[in-house]
Amino acid sequence: MLRIVLLLLLLLLLLLLLYSLSRGLLSETLKAEVESRLPSTFSCEHRAAQSSLCVMEVLRPALINISGRVYRKNPVQEESYEEEEDDYPCSGAAAEQCLDEPCDAYDIQQTDRGFRCAIDVPSVLYKYIIGKKGETRKRLESDTKTSISIPKQGVEGQIVVTGAHRAAVASAVTRVEVLIDSFRRKQPFTHFLSFALNHPQVQQGFLRFREQVLERCGQDAGVDESIFQNPAKLHLTIGTLALLNEQEVTRASKLLQQCQDVIRDITEAKPLPVEVRGIEYMNDDPSMVDVLYAKVRVQDGSDKLQQIADRLVECFAAAGLMERERDRVKIHGTVMNTLFRKDPSAEDKSASARPGAKDREAFNAKNILQMFGEVYFGAFELNSVQLSQRFSTDDTGYYSSAGRVTFS
Repeated sequence: MLRIVLLLLLLLLLLLLLYSLSRGLLSETLKAEVESRLPSTFSCEHRAAQSSLCVMEVLRPALINISGRVYRKNPVQEESYEEEEDDYPCSGAAAEQCLDEPCDAYDIQQTDRGFRCAIDVPSVLYKYIIGKKGETRKRLESDTKTSISIPKQGVEGQIVVTGAHRAAVASAVTRVEVLIDSFRRKQPFTHFLSFALNHPQVQQGFLRFREQVLERCGQDAGVDESIFQNPAKLHLTIGTLALLNEQEVTRASKLLQQCQDVIRDITEAKPLPVEVRGIEYMNDDPSMVDVLYAKVRVQDGSDKLQQIADRLVECFAAAGLMERERDRVKIHGTVMNTLFRKDPSAEDKSASARPGAKDREAFNAKNILQMFGEVYFGAFELNSVQLSQRFSTDDTGYYSSAGRVTFS
Protein backbone atom coordinates (compact mmCIF):
# COMPACT_ATOMS: atom_id res chain seq x y z
CA MET A 1 0.00 0.00 0.00
CA LEU A 2 2.84 2.39 0.89
CA ARG A 3 4.54 1.62 -2.41
CA ILE A 4 1.40 2.53 -4.32
CA VAL A 5 1.15 5.86 -2.50
CA LEU A 6 4.81 6.63 -3.21
CA LEU A 7 4.37 5.75 -6.89
CA LEU A 8 1.35 8.04 -7.15
CA LEU A 9 3.31 10.90 -5.53
CA LEU A 10 6.24 10.37 -7.90
CA LEU A 11 3.86 10.32 -10.85
CA LEU A 12 2.24 13.58 -9.67
CA LEU A 13 5.65 15.26 -9.30
CA LEU A 14 6.65 14.08 -12.75
CA LEU A 15 3.46 15.55 -14.26
CA LEU A 16 4.07 18.87 -12.49
CA LEU A 17 7.64 18.93 -13.77
CA LEU A 18 6.56 18.26 -17.35
CA TYR A 19 3.88 20.96 -17.10
CA SER A 20 6.39 23.53 -15.84
CA LEU A 21 8.86 22.68 -18.58
CA SER A 22 6.19 22.97 -21.29
CA ARG A 23 5.13 26.44 -20.04
CA GLY A 24 8.76 27.57 -20.00
CA LEU A 25 9.36 26.37 -23.55
CA LEU A 26 6.16 28.04 -24.73
CA SER A 27 7.14 31.35 -23.12
CA GLU A 28 10.59 31.19 -24.70
CA THR A 29 9.04 30.41 -28.06
CA LEU A 30 6.69 33.41 -27.85
CA LYS A 31 9.51 35.65 -26.69
CA ALA A 32 11.74 34.48 -29.53
CA GLU A 33 8.95 35.07 -32.03
CA VAL A 34 8.44 38.67 -30.85
CA GLU A 35 12.18 39.39 -30.67
CA SER A 36 12.78 37.89 -34.11
CA ARG A 37 10.67 40.70 -35.54
CA LEU A 38 12.86 43.38 -33.97
CA PRO A 39 16.00 44.75 -35.65
CA SER A 40 19.08 42.67 -34.81
CA THR A 41 21.01 45.80 -33.82
CA PHE A 42 18.86 46.32 -30.71
CA SER A 43 20.44 45.68 -27.34
CA CYS A 44 19.00 42.92 -25.17
CA GLU A 45 17.41 45.50 -22.87
CA HIS A 46 16.00 47.43 -25.81
CA ARG A 47 14.62 44.26 -27.40
CA ALA A 48 12.96 43.23 -24.16
CA ALA A 49 11.36 46.67 -23.82
CA GLN A 50 10.21 46.58 -27.41
CA SER A 51 8.67 43.13 -26.89
CA SER A 52 6.52 44.53 -24.10
CA LEU A 53 5.62 47.55 -26.21
CA CYS A 54 4.55 45.30 -29.09
CA VAL A 55 2.16 43.45 -26.80
CA MET A 56 0.72 46.74 -25.48
CA GLU A 57 0.35 48.19 -29.01
CA VAL A 58 -1.59 45.15 -30.14
CA LEU A 59 -3.91 45.37 -27.13
CA ARG A 60 -4.31 49.16 -27.23
CA PRO A 61 -3.43 50.40 -30.75
CA ALA A 62 -3.26 54.08 -31.60
CA LEU A 63 -6.19 55.68 -33.44
CA ILE A 64 -5.89 58.00 -36.40
CA ASN A 65 -8.49 60.21 -38.06
CA ILE A 66 -8.71 60.18 -41.86
CA SER A 67 -11.40 62.24 -43.58
CA GLY A 68 -13.59 62.08 -40.47
CA ARG A 69 -13.22 58.32 -40.04
CA VAL A 70 -11.26 56.69 -37.21
CA TYR A 71 -9.03 53.67 -37.74
CA ARG A 72 -6.88 51.48 -35.54
CA LYS A 73 -3.16 51.81 -36.24
CA ASN A 74 -1.49 48.42 -35.91
CA PRO A 75 2.28 48.21 -35.33
CA VAL A 76 4.47 47.26 -38.29
CA GLN A 77 8.14 47.40 -39.16
CA GLU A 78 8.32 49.86 -42.03
CA GLU A 79 10.92 49.47 -44.74
CA SER A 80 13.19 52.39 -45.48
CA TYR A 81 13.99 53.54 -48.97
CA GLU A 82 15.39 56.40 -50.96
CA GLU A 83 13.11 58.15 -53.39
CA GLU A 84 13.90 57.80 -57.09
CA GLU A 85 12.67 60.01 -59.92
CA ASP A 86 11.27 57.26 -62.18
CA ASP A 87 10.75 54.24 -59.93
CA TYR A 88 8.16 55.00 -57.29
CA PRO A 89 9.19 53.30 -54.04
CA CYS A 90 6.80 52.36 -51.32
CA SER A 91 6.77 50.31 -48.16
CA GLY A 92 4.28 47.50 -48.47
CA ALA A 93 3.83 47.49 -44.72
CA ALA A 94 2.69 51.10 -44.79
CA ALA A 95 -0.32 50.16 -46.87
CA GLU A 96 -1.38 47.59 -44.32
CA GLN A 97 -0.50 49.37 -41.10
CA CYS A 98 -3.99 50.56 -40.26
CA LEU A 99 -6.64 48.24 -41.67
CA ASP A 100 -10.06 48.15 -40.13
CA GLU A 101 -13.37 46.55 -41.02
CA PRO A 102 -14.87 48.04 -44.22
CA CYS A 103 -17.18 50.89 -43.30
CA ASP A 104 -20.25 52.36 -44.99
CA ALA A 105 -18.96 55.94 -45.02
CA TYR A 106 -17.57 55.77 -48.56
CA ASP A 107 -19.52 56.93 -51.61
CA ILE A 108 -19.49 53.52 -53.27
CA GLN A 109 -21.68 53.38 -56.35
CA GLN A 110 -23.15 50.26 -57.90
CA THR A 111 -22.48 49.84 -61.63
CA ASP A 112 -23.31 47.28 -64.31
CA ARG A 113 -20.03 45.51 -63.59
CA GLY A 114 -20.01 45.70 -59.80
CA PHE A 115 -19.05 48.61 -57.56
CA ARG A 116 -17.01 51.79 -57.95
CA CYS A 117 -15.55 54.43 -55.60
CA ALA A 118 -13.62 57.58 -56.57
CA ILE A 119 -11.38 59.38 -54.06
CA ASP A 120 -9.59 62.73 -54.33
CA VAL A 121 -5.82 62.38 -54.01
CA PRO A 122 -3.24 65.09 -54.85
CA SER A 123 -1.08 64.06 -57.81
CA VAL A 124 2.11 64.45 -55.78
CA LEU A 125 1.00 61.41 -53.74
CA TYR A 126 0.22 59.08 -56.66
CA LYS A 127 3.68 57.53 -56.53
CA TYR A 128 3.05 56.17 -53.04
CA ILE A 129 0.01 54.25 -54.29
CA ILE A 130 1.87 53.00 -57.35
CA GLY A 131 4.98 52.00 -55.44
CA LYS A 132 8.35 51.03 -56.86
CA LYS A 133 7.79 49.45 -60.31
CA GLY A 134 4.06 49.34 -59.55
CA GLU A 135 4.46 46.83 -56.72
CA THR A 136 2.21 48.58 -54.21
CA ARG A 137 -0.74 48.95 -56.57
CA LYS A 138 -0.40 45.32 -57.68
CA ARG A 139 -0.35 44.11 -54.07
CA LEU A 140 -3.39 46.22 -53.14
CA GLU A 141 -5.32 44.94 -56.16
CA SER A 142 -4.34 41.34 -55.43
CA ASP A 143 -5.17 41.51 -51.72
CA THR A 144 -8.58 43.12 -52.22
CA LYS A 145 -9.56 41.61 -55.59
CA THR A 146 -10.14 45.09 -57.02
CA SER A 147 -8.79 47.29 -59.81
CA ILE A 148 -7.20 50.66 -58.98
CA SER A 149 -7.06 53.33 -61.70
CA ILE A 150 -4.62 56.21 -61.12
CA PRO A 151 -4.27 59.34 -63.32
CA LYS A 152 -0.96 60.11 -65.00
CA GLN A 153 1.71 61.63 -62.80
CA GLY A 154 1.23 65.40 -62.54
CA VAL A 155 -2.39 65.30 -63.70
CA GLU A 156 -4.87 66.18 -60.96
CA GLY A 157 -7.83 63.82 -60.79
CA GLN A 158 -9.39 61.00 -58.81
CA ILE A 159 -8.16 57.53 -58.00
CA VAL A 160 -10.94 55.11 -58.94
CA VAL A 161 -11.36 51.72 -57.27
CA THR A 162 -13.63 49.13 -58.90
CA GLY A 163 -14.54 45.60 -57.89
CA ALA A 164 -17.20 42.92 -57.94
CA HIS A 165 -18.08 43.32 -54.25
CA ARG A 166 -18.85 46.41 -52.17
CA ALA A 167 -16.80 45.15 -49.20
CA ALA A 168 -13.75 44.59 -51.42
CA VAL A 169 -13.95 48.13 -52.80
CA ALA A 170 -14.37 49.56 -49.28
CA SER A 171 -11.34 47.59 -48.08
CA ALA A 172 -9.20 48.83 -50.98
CA VAL A 173 -10.26 52.45 -50.44
CA THR A 174 -9.42 52.14 -46.74
CA ARG A 175 -5.95 50.88 -47.59
CA VAL A 176 -5.39 53.66 -50.13
CA GLU A 177 -6.52 56.38 -47.70
CA VAL A 178 -4.36 55.04 -44.88
CA LEU A 179 -1.36 54.84 -47.20
CA ILE A 180 -1.96 58.39 -48.43
CA ASP A 181 -2.34 59.69 -44.87
CA SER A 182 0.93 58.05 -43.87
CA PHE A 183 2.91 59.79 -46.62
CA ARG A 184 0.97 63.07 -46.42
CA ARG A 185 2.32 63.51 -42.90
CA LYS A 186 5.84 63.42 -44.32
CA GLN A 187 5.26 66.24 -46.81
CA PRO A 188 6.75 69.67 -46.00
CA PHE A 189 4.17 72.27 -45.07
CA THR A 190 3.11 74.71 -47.79
CA HIS A 191 0.88 77.17 -45.91
CA PHE A 192 0.34 78.41 -42.37
CA LEU A 193 -2.26 80.39 -40.45
CA SER A 194 -0.75 83.64 -39.26
CA PHE A 195 -1.33 86.95 -37.50
CA ALA A 196 0.73 89.61 -39.30
CA LEU A 197 3.00 91.64 -36.99
CA ASN A 198 4.52 93.78 -39.74
CA HIS A 199 2.82 97.01 -38.65
CA PRO A 200 5.15 99.98 -39.37
CA GLN A 201 5.59 100.74 -35.66
CA VAL A 202 6.55 97.14 -34.89
CA GLN A 203 8.93 97.03 -37.85
CA GLN A 204 10.67 100.17 -36.61
CA GLY A 205 10.96 98.69 -33.12
CA PHE A 206 12.38 95.48 -34.58
CA LEU A 207 14.99 97.37 -36.64
CA ARG A 208 16.11 99.23 -33.48
CA PHE A 209 16.33 95.89 -31.65
CA ARG A 210 18.43 94.35 -34.45
CA GLU A 211 20.79 97.33 -34.58
CA GLN A 212 21.32 97.36 -30.81
CA VAL A 213 21.81 93.59 -30.57
CA LEU A 214 24.45 93.63 -33.31
CA GLU A 215 26.16 96.61 -31.68
CA ARG A 216 26.20 95.24 -28.11
CA CYS A 217 26.12 91.46 -28.62
CA GLY A 218 27.61 91.03 -32.08
CA GLN A 219 30.72 89.36 -30.64
CA ASP A 220 28.71 86.61 -28.93
CA ALA A 221 28.96 83.17 -30.47
CA GLY A 222 26.74 82.71 -33.52
CA VAL A 223 25.19 86.21 -33.43
CA ASP A 224 25.20 87.97 -36.80
CA GLU A 225 22.81 89.84 -39.10
CA SER A 226 21.89 86.72 -41.12
CA ILE A 227 19.80 85.16 -38.34
CA PHE A 228 17.32 88.06 -37.96
CA GLN A 229 13.81 87.86 -39.39
CA ASN A 230 12.83 89.98 -42.38
CA PRO A 231 10.94 92.87 -40.72
CA ALA A 232 8.28 92.86 -43.47
CA LYS A 233 7.49 89.22 -42.62
CA LEU A 234 7.14 89.49 -38.84
CA HIS A 235 4.20 87.29 -37.83
CA LEU A 236 2.68 84.96 -35.27
CA THR A 237 2.37 81.36 -36.43
CA ILE A 238 -0.84 79.60 -35.42
CA GLY A 239 -0.42 76.30 -37.26
CA THR A 240 0.99 74.79 -40.45
CA LEU A 241 -0.72 72.96 -43.32
CA ALA A 242 0.46 70.78 -46.22
CA LEU A 243 -1.92 71.75 -49.03
CA LEU A 244 -0.84 69.69 -52.02
CA ASN A 245 -3.01 71.06 -54.84
CA GLU A 246 -5.29 73.98 -55.66
CA GLN A 247 -8.38 72.08 -54.54
CA GLU A 248 -6.93 71.71 -51.04
CA VAL A 249 -5.93 75.38 -50.92
CA THR A 250 -9.48 76.34 -51.90
CA ARG A 251 -10.91 74.01 -49.26
CA ALA A 252 -8.69 75.53 -46.55
CA SER A 253 -9.60 79.06 -47.62
CA LYS A 254 -13.31 78.28 -47.46
CA LEU A 255 -12.88 76.69 -44.03
CA LEU A 256 -11.16 79.85 -42.78
CA GLN A 257 -14.10 81.91 -44.03
CA GLN A 258 -16.47 79.62 -42.12
CA CYS A 259 -14.56 80.45 -38.93
CA GLN A 260 -15.19 84.19 -39.25
CA ASP A 261 -18.34 84.26 -37.11
CA VAL A 262 -16.58 82.33 -34.33
CA ILE A 263 -13.67 84.79 -34.43
CA ARG A 264 -15.95 87.82 -34.34
CA ASP A 265 -17.83 86.38 -31.38
CA ILE A 266 -14.50 86.35 -29.51
CA THR A 267 -13.39 89.83 -30.60
CA GLU A 268 -16.91 91.32 -30.33
CA ALA A 269 -16.50 92.29 -33.99
CA LYS A 270 -13.67 94.72 -33.12
CA PRO A 271 -9.93 94.82 -33.84
CA LEU A 272 -7.68 93.59 -31.03
CA PRO A 273 -5.25 96.19 -29.61
CA VAL A 274 -2.03 94.21 -29.09
CA GLU A 275 1.42 94.99 -27.75
CA VAL A 276 4.67 93.32 -28.85
CA ARG A 277 7.07 93.41 -25.92
CA GLY A 278 9.80 91.08 -24.68
CA ILE A 279 11.57 88.03 -26.07
CA GLU A 280 11.77 84.40 -25.01
CA TYR A 281 13.40 81.09 -25.93
CA MET A 282 12.11 77.57 -25.52
CA ASN A 283 15.05 75.27 -24.88
CA ASP A 284 16.84 74.82 -21.55
CA ASP A 285 20.19 76.41 -22.41
CA PRO A 286 20.27 80.14 -23.28
CA SER A 287 23.86 79.77 -24.52
CA MET A 288 22.75 77.34 -27.25
CA VAL A 289 19.64 78.82 -28.86
CA ASP A 290 18.25 78.33 -32.36
CA VAL A 291 15.21 80.62 -32.18
CA LEU A 292 14.18 83.72 -30.22
CA TYR A 293 10.51 84.71 -30.16
CA ALA A 294 8.74 88.00 -29.55
CA LYS A 295 5.98 87.97 -26.94
CA VAL A 296 2.59 89.38 -27.91
CA ARG A 297 -0.30 90.18 -25.59
CA VAL A 298 -3.73 91.78 -25.91
CA GLN A 299 -3.58 95.17 -24.22
CA ASP A 300 -6.70 94.59 -22.13
CA GLY A 301 -5.03 91.55 -20.56
CA SER A 302 -7.53 89.06 -22.04
CA ASP A 303 -6.68 85.79 -23.74
CA LYS A 304 -8.73 86.56 -26.86
CA LEU A 305 -5.75 86.01 -29.17
CA GLN A 306 -5.16 82.60 -27.59
CA GLN A 307 -8.86 81.75 -27.91
CA ILE A 308 -8.85 82.57 -31.63
CA ALA A 309 -5.74 80.49 -32.24
CA ASP A 310 -7.09 77.51 -30.29
CA ARG A 311 -10.45 77.58 -32.08
CA LEU A 312 -8.80 77.81 -35.50
CA VAL A 313 -6.52 74.85 -34.84
CA GLU A 314 -9.45 72.89 -33.44
CA CYS A 315 -11.47 73.59 -36.58
CA PHE A 316 -8.69 72.80 -39.07
CA ALA A 317 -7.61 69.67 -37.20
CA ALA A 318 -11.19 68.37 -37.18
CA ALA A 319 -11.27 68.85 -40.96
CA GLY A 320 -8.05 66.84 -41.34
CA LEU A 321 -6.09 69.84 -42.68
CA MET A 322 -3.81 70.36 -39.68
CA GLU A 323 -2.23 68.26 -36.95
CA ARG A 324 -2.94 69.33 -33.40
CA GLU A 325 0.35 69.06 -31.50
CA ARG A 326 -0.76 70.28 -28.07
CA ASP A 327 -3.87 71.27 -26.13
CA ARG A 328 -3.17 74.98 -26.43
CA VAL A 329 -1.45 76.65 -29.36
CA LYS A 330 1.96 78.09 -28.56
CA ILE A 331 1.65 81.39 -30.40
CA HIS A 332 5.13 82.48 -31.41
CA GLY A 333 6.59 85.36 -33.39
CA THR A 334 10.10 84.60 -34.61
CA VAL A 335 12.62 87.45 -34.47
CA MET A 336 15.87 85.42 -34.71
CA ASN A 337 16.28 81.99 -36.26
CA THR A 338 19.46 80.08 -37.19
CA LEU A 339 17.64 78.57 -40.18
CA PHE A 340 17.90 82.01 -41.80
CA ARG A 341 21.67 81.60 -42.15
CA LYS A 342 21.27 79.37 -45.21
CA ASP A 343 17.75 80.33 -46.27
CA PRO A 344 16.29 83.76 -45.38
CA SER A 345 12.81 82.45 -46.32
CA ALA A 346 12.98 79.44 -43.98
CA GLU A 347 10.30 78.80 -41.37
CA ASP A 348 10.20 76.56 -38.33
CA LYS A 349 7.28 74.12 -38.54
CA SER A 350 6.37 74.76 -34.89
CA ALA A 351 7.58 76.55 -31.83
CA SER A 352 9.49 73.52 -30.61
CA ALA A 353 10.51 71.90 -33.87
CA ARG A 354 14.16 71.93 -34.88
CA PRO A 355 14.31 70.63 -38.46
CA GLY A 356 17.86 69.99 -39.62
CA ALA A 357 19.18 70.78 -36.12
CA LYS A 358 22.46 68.98 -36.88
CA ASP A 359 23.15 71.46 -39.71
CA ARG A 360 22.34 74.53 -37.64
CA GLU A 361 24.80 76.68 -35.75
CA ALA A 362 23.16 77.75 -32.47
CA PHE A 363 23.90 81.15 -30.96
CA ASN A 364 24.59 82.39 -27.45
CA ALA A 365 21.54 84.40 -26.37
CA LYS A 366 22.52 84.98 -22.72
CA ASN A 367 23.44 88.64 -23.14
CA ILE A 368 20.58 89.32 -25.54
CA LEU A 369 18.06 87.96 -23.04
CA GLN A 370 19.66 89.88 -20.19
CA MET A 371 19.82 93.20 -22.04
CA PHE A 372 16.67 92.99 -24.17
CA GLY A 373 14.40 90.61 -22.28
CA GLU A 374 11.66 93.26 -22.05
CA VAL A 375 12.39 95.15 -25.27
CA TYR A 376 9.42 97.11 -26.64
CA PHE A 377 8.72 96.58 -30.34
CA GLY A 378 5.43 98.46 -30.65
CA ALA A 379 1.66 98.31 -30.41
CA PHE A 380 -1.13 98.27 -33.01
CA GLU A 381 -4.63 97.03 -33.72
CA LEU A 382 -4.66 93.48 -35.07
CA ASN A 383 -7.63 92.96 -37.36
CA SER A 384 -7.15 89.78 -39.39
CA VAL A 385 -5.87 86.21 -39.58
CA GLN A 386 -4.45 84.91 -42.84
CA LEU A 387 -3.83 81.67 -44.67
CA SER A 388 -0.26 82.49 -45.72
CA GLN A 389 1.70 80.77 -48.45
CA ARG A 390 5.18 79.62 -47.56
CA PHE A 391 8.11 80.92 -49.69
CA SER A 392 6.03 83.77 -51.14
CA THR A 393 5.92 87.57 -51.02
CA ASP A 394 3.11 90.03 -51.76
CA ASP A 395 3.43 93.69 -52.77
CA THR A 396 3.82 94.76 -49.10
CA GLY A 397 6.69 92.36 -48.48
CA TYR A 398 4.53 90.02 -46.38
CA TYR A 399 3.58 86.46 -47.37
CA SER A 400 1.04 86.03 -50.17
CA SER A 401 -2.40 85.28 -48.80
CA ALA A 402 -4.59 82.38 -49.93
CA GLY A 403 -7.38 83.52 -47.61
CA ARG A 404 -8.13 86.09 -44.93
CA VAL A 405 -10.83 86.91 -42.40
CA THR A 406 -11.16 90.11 -40.41
CA PHE A 407 -12.10 90.63 -36.77
CA SER A 408 -14.43 93.53 -37.46
